[in-house]
Amino acid sequence: MQGCGNDYVYIDCTKETVNDPKEAAVFLSDRHFGVGSDGLILIKPSDVADFEMEMYNSDGSRGEMCGNGIRSVAKYVYDFGLTDKKQITIETLAGIKTLALNVSEGKVDTVRVDMGAPILEAAQIPVTYPEKELINKPLEVDGTIYHVSCVSMGNPHCVTFLEEDVRQLPLDRIGPKFEAHKIFPKRVNTEFANIIDRKHIRMRVWERGAGETLACGTGACATAVAAVLNGLTEDTVDVELLGGHLEITYDRVANTVYMTGPAKVVFTGEIDLPESFEKDDVKIYSRNSF
Repeated sequence: MQGCGNDYVYIDCTKETVNDPKEAAVFLSDRHFGVGSDGLILIKPSDVADFEMEMYNSDGSRGEMCGNGIRSVAKYVYDFGLTDKKQITIETLAGIKTLALNVSEGKVDTVRVDMGAPILEAAQIPVTYPEKELINKPLEVDGTIYHVSCVSMGNPHCVTFLEEDVRQLPLDRIGPKFEAHKIFPKRVNTEFANIIDRKHIRMRVWERGAGETLACGTGACATAVAAVLNGLTEDTVDVELLGGHLEITYDRVANTVYMTGPAKVVFTGEIDLPESFEKDDVKIYSRNSF
């Protein structure tokens, strides 16, 4: 399934079990030897919500939250008959999220997600920084000074607004430098954005553990929050990503962020996972191992 081109393999773990999801994520995500995806998402039963989303990046690392992924989870559970509710809750490592499903002709078309309150306190993002918040502050990365704003939407984001066209950036060179910067103890997702006007942002993203993806829902939310806090946009913006558009609203009164966007099924099928993942074999399937 994909949301704005951010694609994951989804497994219904209400019916089956994945014994080694980290290695399965590496195996399945490889676009040459596996299925091909930005990662793996397991849909599981939950004791505290309607369902649980367990998300892994393409390198096998576990992510706290995925905005595009959670919309697709909502579409899956409704379209494939796991629920008939049009408002559901999903447990994530970033807390329980509430989702409103927009249904057309019996199928979920778009989903509105209450993403919760943005976290701005540096220690909680986490960012190693002497001040309480990091909004529009200079950061040297690979010899260049960028002005950045750091926000967590359940996972850490570093947003930088640029004058130059983000579509021309050599992201494969710049992105890893941000991801592994020493001030981010758990690494970071980085958003490079242009303000088109007060209701329109263009953005590219470098995701920790996955590299550049066509979209990032939490990244779009973090970028919108950063834009509002820097006085650059209205509270509701259209975030243009390589894979499509998301509508983001930062409700400052309620201190929550709403994300609305599509979710699509690409294909369904079956694949035999190896009974065990030998270290050398897994290395073959890792896109970063060559």
